[in-house]
Amino acid sequence: MELSLFDQVADLVRAMTPEDLGEVKTKTHRRGIKVWFGGEKAGREHYEAQVLAQRHVDGTDGQAVEIGFHSEHRDQNVNQAVLNHLNKHAKAWRKALGPEAEPGVFYGADNWRRVSEAWLDVDINDPDVDSSELAFEIGTRVVDYVSALEPILRKRSQATPGTL
Repeated sequence: MELSLFDQVADLVRAMTPEDLGEVKTKTHRRGIKVWFGGEKAGREHYEAQVLAQRHVDGTDGQAVEIGFHSEHRDQNVNQAVLNHLNKHAKAWRKALGPEAEPGVFYGADNWRRVSEAWLDVDINDPDVDSSELAFEIGTRVVDYVSALEPILRKRSQATPGTL
């Protein structure tokens, strides 16, 4: 049986994430993957690759794949504090992630925050799309985000225990 696109991404993320970050956890579904460290369930701060309606990104029809980091606490102020911390260290992560990585309000949920990018007009169900290649591209990019942001986020949690 062939693995789904996001199951392939999960395998790649687990294989490519730097070991010094610890055990990486993943949860896949038909339209995406969540990636995190720590507990058995994904926390309010996690990495994600997901298919979303492109209208949330640029107002046009179609599908996009969003890849990056999410802060999804119920309290918008906590989410903003996480984003502020990442923005203070933007020089470091920008070097690794490039201009495609955009910090800001979450697509379609004003109280959440993100550092992510969106690939426009991606149809994961297109029979002409090589799913192994797409999985590799998505998985590699998720690992880029994990490698660039996780050490910065851990410094924040060490400075303010209980924030994750």
